[in-house]
Amino acid sequence: MEIAVLGGGHGSHAAAADLADRGFRVRFWRRDAAALAPMRADPALELLDARGRRRVPLARVCEQLAEAIDGVELIVAPLPAPAQRSLARALAPHLADGQVLFVPPGSFGSCAIARELAACGCTAAVAIAEAGTLPYLARTHGPATVAISGRTTRLPTGVFPAERSAAALAVVARAYPELEPRRDALDAALLNAGPIIHPPLILMNAGPLEADGAYDIHAEGTQPAIRRVQDALDAERIALRQALGYAAPHFPLRDHYEPGGEEWMYGRRAHERIVAGGDWREPIALATHRYLREDVACGLALLVSVAEWAGVPCPLARGLLTLASAVVGEDLRAGERTFEALALTACDRAELAQLLWHGPLAG
Repeated sequence: MEIAVLGGGHGSHAAAADLADRGFRVRFWRRDAAALAPMRADPALELLDARGRRRVPLARVCEQLAEAIDGVELIVAPLPAPAQRSLARALAPHLADGQVLFVPPGSFGSCAIARELAACGCTAAVAIAEAGTLPYLARTHGPATVAISGRTTRLPTGVFPAERSAAALAVVARAYPELEPRRDALDAALLNAGPIIHPPLILMNAGPLEADGAYDIHAEGTQPAIRRVQDALDAERIALRQALGYAAPHFPLRDHYEPGGEEWMYGRRAHERIVAGGDWREPIALATHRYLREDVACGLALLVSVAEWAGVPCPLARGLLTLASAVVGEDLRAGERTFEALALTACDRAELAQLLWHGPLAG
């Protein structure tokens, strides 16, 4: 299978290297042509993982997006949530019937992308799949080198519109056989771990993060008090999922940290591998980092908006969102990934279920 991988971040480099290493023909594209130039000259990535260091050739490194996606069945786009709408606008003229766009994790990006495609006049019958997490624990080491310290062993994934799930998930599962089907895209979005892990870590470590130098929020930043807040926030997420009728497994966050529970998305002892690797010791510009712009401004704002629409209490999620708004001087509750922004608040539960099943959304 030929796969297009889009984006220039950690997840995109990891996907391109991993999929090519496993025998898929990978076309790689990123928006930044200057950053792409070295890979155009030498179409390969250097991959570091448990098997060592090796060079992984890519089938094609594309300067034009149309070339990257022409004729491929699967488009993998592990971009941060704030970049998804602009990607949709770029993709709209080039998508074809039957293609599957996979956005891991989504933060309900499947819905936002569908709205943007409709607004652009795209009529291609595409399916947009989104997962509860990125398939990789990864960090780039330079422009063409990526280190993968972990891969998902369970990858919960939903599709928008859900009526296309069977065909779409079959395509995604060829690349990611650890996929676990979910009922619809919102089901998968409410399994996203980022808005549960990262808001307490960055907000409760704001002082060290704003000091000079690098800091590892997963090592010294993960203390018992912060873990208690994460688990309480996760309890609000699970209560919301149950109120909406979504079935287990809910992938409780404690299983990521405590290997005695159920196997989590990255398998057992993933947190220990993250800490041991040291790749997450980095400077974090609090107001602009993706932990805030993706996991708080998109993911946590989505969770709060869905809970308020459903009448499910979420005092901790709302409090963390309010605190983050004060930190950056913006009303993050009014962001682009809320039910209000997605024009869903007028739906009752039956209407929302129909919309999630059939789509598409008008622009």
